[in-house]
Amino acid sequence: MSEQTYSFFESVTKSFDKAAKFTTWEQGLLEQIKECNAVYQMKFPIRRDDGSIEVMEAYRVQHSHHKTPCKGGIRFSDEVNQDEVMALAALMTYKCAIVNVPFGGGKGGIKINPRKYSAFELQKITRRYTAELIRKNFIGPGTDVPAPDYGTGEREMAWILDTYVSMHPGEVDAMGCVTGKPVSQGGVRGRKEATGLGVFYGVREVCNMPHLMEKLGLTTGVVSKRVVVQGLGNVGYHTAKFFREHGAKVVAIAEYEGAIFKEDGLNEEEVFQHRKATGSILNFPGAVNLAKSGDALELECDILIPAALENVINGSNAANVKAKIIGEAANGPLTPEADEILVAKGVLVIPDMYLNAGGVTVSYFEWLKNLSHVRYGRMEKRFTENLNRHILGQMEELTGKQVNAVERKFIEHGPDEVDLVYSGLEETMVEATREIVNAWRSNPAIPDMRTAAYVVAINKVGTSYAELGIFP
Repeated sequence: MSEQTYSFFESVTKSFDKAAKFTTWEQGLLEQIKECNAVYQMKFPIRRDDGSIEVMEAYRVQHSHHKTPCKGGIRFSDEVNQDEVMALAALMTYKCAIVNVPFGGGKGGIKINPRKYSAFELQKITRRYTAELIRKNFIGPGTDVPAPDYGTGEREMAWILDTYVSMHPGEVDAMGCVTGKPVSQGGVRGRKEATGLGVFYGVREVCNMPHLMEKLGLTTGVVSKRVVVQGLGNVGYHTAKFFREHGAKVVAIAEYEGAIFKEDGLNEEEVFQHRKATGSILNFPGAVNLAKSGDALELECDILIPAALENVINGSNAANVKAKIIGEAANGPLTPEADEILVAKGVLVIPDMYLNAGGVTVSYFEWLKNLSHVRYGRMEKRFTENLNRHILGQMEELTGKQVNAVERKFIEHGPDEVDLVYSGLEETMVEATREIVNAWRSNPAIPDMRTAAYVVAINKVGTSYAELGIFP
């Protein structure tokens, strides 16, 4: 039997409908939550470096206005289409609700392969796209706040900011119109690694839950767990880094050109440098090459992290997956059919809709920083250090003992911006994980963690709509 194919938005809708049965909201409200409120498709011309004119296809979708501004990344990819942007915007709504970030979901995209354009051309495309968003009021610190996504980064966000500021002279909160900016342009420290770190915090919290680990036949904690990471982009790299630094073994890494396996563990930075030097992760010293990139998904391991593309685990390969835990770092890496197969096998899938929320959580911190016009830690860092130093001095005087230099440095340390960002992200991911697992445990009929996450999201968005009183 061939696998039924769904569009990405249909897959999200299918998961939503599956979870909606476990809520008590009336059907009309569920329909409002599910649908995209505003879809903006645009076409605009730019002149290429060779003098030719090319027409760009681009989108911005605002899925929900139950809270404003809307929030979501902008991706540059030749795979961009309206369905994909709608699905990602919907996931952003549910993601923000689960991690208690007060935004509605949004998403944007431009249908280009950025590798085929010069930096000057990309700047023209980004600035024109921003101007189109401004024209229709689809960007602004209180309206819709974009961020980086696949194919974009700090550079593009700086161009968006500059375009917005130049068209809104004197707007005091203009810096909050976009997040993921360079630190020098109002960005926040810790944003780059935020999604990978959030994935680590979420998976670690699951691994610290004895009842779940017992069901999977695993010990608690991440130490010595065997991890496979698919994708060595920003998210995959940092996820691998934090797992390795906390005692797990990253036994395989996959990229589009192939995959490598090393039983005693890989160092993601060494693999990254090898790829930079040779153009491929293959033939990494001491590692075994795998024939196809997809083969890494079927390796024996404790934790599998798909951190690249959509639908990589589907009806044709899900039965071959041997991981006990799958942490969805990418958006939509499993199809609905894969979900059914893996639930039947007893595999624990930690869903994308909240697990990769580290990026939007730290974007929220950046947005707050832009609105408050002060760097995190600036007001309290020295005060905390002076206070800690005084307390430590008093303790040493009372006991007659001296604390060693390493411990002294740790105790006296006042929080920097990155410390506070990490701490806020950890709190967010730990609380969200517990909330989802509690919802799952409280209703034995809920089949999996993804459905439990949707139930949590639907209840929060539904409550917001009900409290707004927009349904007389």
